[in-house]
Amino acid sequence: MKQLVVLGGGESGVGTALLGKAKGYTVFVSDKGQIKEKYKQVLIHNEIEFEDGMHSEDKILNADIVMKSPGIPDKVALIKQIRAQGITVVSEIEFASNFTTAVIVGITGSNGKTTTATLTHHLLKQEIEVGLAGNIGDSFAKQILEQDYPNYVLEISSFQLDDIVDFRPHIAVLTNITPDHLDRYDYQFERYIASKFRIANNQTASDYFIYDADDEVISSWLEAHPVQSTLLPFSLTKTIENGAYLDKDNIKITIDNNQIIMPTANLALEGKHNIKNAMAASTVAHLLKIRKQTIRESLENFQGVEHRLEHVLKINKVEYINDSKATNVNATYYALESMDAPTVWIVGGVDKGNDYKELFQFVNEKVKAIICLGVDNEKLIESFGGMVDIIIETQFMSEAVKIAYKVAEAGDNVLLSPACASFDLFENYEDRGRQFKDAVRNL
Repeated sequence: MKQLVVLGGGESGVGTALLGKAKGYTVFVSDKGQIKEKYKQVLIHNEIEFEDGMHSEDKILNADIVMKSPGIPDKVALIKQIRAQGITVVSEIEFASNFTTAVIVGITGSNGKTTTATLTHHLLKQEIEVGLAGNIGDSFAKQILEQDYPNYVLEISSFQLDDIVDFRPHIAVLTNITPDHLDRYDYQFERYIASKFRIANNQTASDYFIYDADDEVISSWLEAHPVQSTLLPFSLTKTIENGAYLDKDNIKITIDNNQIIMPTANLALEGKHNIKNAMAASTVAHLLKIRKQTIRESLENFQGVEHRLEHVLKINKVEYINDSKATNVNATYYALESMDAPTVWIVGGVDKGNDYKELFQFVNEKVKAIICLGVDNEKLIESFGGMVDIIIETQFMSEAVKIAYKVAEAGDNVLLSPACASFDLFENYEDRGRQFKDAVRNL
């Protein structure tokens, strides 16, 4: 029997372990941290051997194949050792995709991938059977094991793409590329770009690549590194023959002379970036033959994603908005761009090599006070200290919200849009967003 070692006992790790066992592998799960109780119970129930709090090299280095959690960097000594021994290292996406014949829509990008993936799934599920997995919801491997859908929408991070070999989505979507996670790519933007483009590496002429034609990083990379698949760009500024573009206030999507037209006024999601997300999702739906009427209606009733410009409450005529999912500068750029009132901005966390310059115009125009919520706020204070009258530091969400409540006046917004990762004070961005919402409700 082939030996599968799974590094990381989270959602993707446990899903892979279950699928591996069902497909005849001997499975061992190893996590350097503590495995959550709910996942331990699943492993025990399925008689899968595991360890946590350590990595036993003798049990790992005899593997035929290693699935590593996307959170483990390649720099780790154990990973270097595994690779040096010639053992194949794959991501969950790679491992699981070998056991399905489903049509796969793979969605990646620095920002907008969760919204685009959720929206795409919402459009498709009205008419076809489709699973939603990857960085979101139940693991891809587990879904293949339990109810293998004929179609999948996968939200895929660059870390997951780093460890693919043969993975080939029929439709690949690249929402945008801005500097993010550079700490994982030796601060070389090129390496991060190459990682994102891996989503199209194995595609052939019968596949499709949907991308933002307004994104200069994507356009110039494509010129230098052409892909095999059929290109379907989307744009807010150019006229596109095959793909999607904005014509006055209408989205027009053309694929092989078959056109669909949708007014942007009826979109449930606000903001320019969401017009792009809608274009990408609708292009996928159009490709998979979803009826035009269904696409239009679904775009009008889509509820949005938790922790992404989520309106929480209005208190004393002040709107509280949770954008905890903004873990990089570009995401916060879109959030600030869409503010139409004076804003008290809660920002900060683990800085991934951020350059805050692109935010200056909005901070000058729209932000009246800044609340820094991080362990180290020096760079934020240096960047924005001269632009606002009030800049305050705290390490507690409850306190940040109380300060915002005192500073904000009727008609203002209070926006949590951190532009940073959350791991200094919170478990993850969801935990950060929920703490914000709880604090707002407790006011």
